[in-house]
Amino acid sequence: MTDPGGGRSLPQSLFAFSIFYGGMVCIAGVLGVKQVALGPLAVEAGIFAFLLLVVVSSAVAELHGRAAANRLVRLGFVPLVASALLIRLVLALPVDQGMYPPAIDAFPIVLGQSARMMIAGLIAYGTSQTLNVLIFSKLAGGSGRLLWLRAMAASAASQVVDTLLFISISFLGERAIGPLIAGQMLAKVVLSIVLVPPLIYGFVALGRRLDRAQ
Repeated sequence: MTDPGGGRSLPQSLFAFSIFYGGMVCIAGVLGVKQVALGPLAVEAGIFAFLLLVVVSSAVAELHGRAAANRLVRLGFVPLVASALLIRLVLALPVDQGMYPPAIDAFPIVLGQSARMMIAGLIAYGTSQTLNVLIFSKLAGGSGRLLWLRAMAASAASQVVDTLLFISISFLGERAIGPLIAGQMLAKVVLSIVLVPPLIYGFVALGRRLDRAQ
């Protein structure tokens, strides 16, 4: 993709992955309302979007460098904050009484979050995603080998930190958080081990194909 202003060309993979990343940032919080059972593990469904976030940021780091991946993470705050503010606005607006009655009650339950949880989400997102890029890049050591292992290790570590921050900030003092943290950590580490290796190879291969076709 060429900059209309005559600047340097933006890699096609970076453009495509940035759009995808922004979408996953917005949907992760919505999916997180549901708790899913994966065999003996219970995990909030937003983890699937968050795993895609860590995979995409790692793929960008692999293809375009750590600086580009860090910029992607920082820009992710824009759709994250904008979507949170729009949700608050919509919740504050009066309801059309012709709306489907069960949806009137369900909407604020599904999308309503306390200010404390919103702040927790912002802190956990920024910290964990930055850590993911850092670990992934540092493990490369300039060699670029063991892509699957670097992505898996970075994802597992960043998801542990994400869980610690989000649950602690959201619920400390309101409920017992030890079992909740332990269960979420275990589920996220297992999912990182199972899902991240094939996903990172798929995204890196797709990125290289997009850039070759540019």
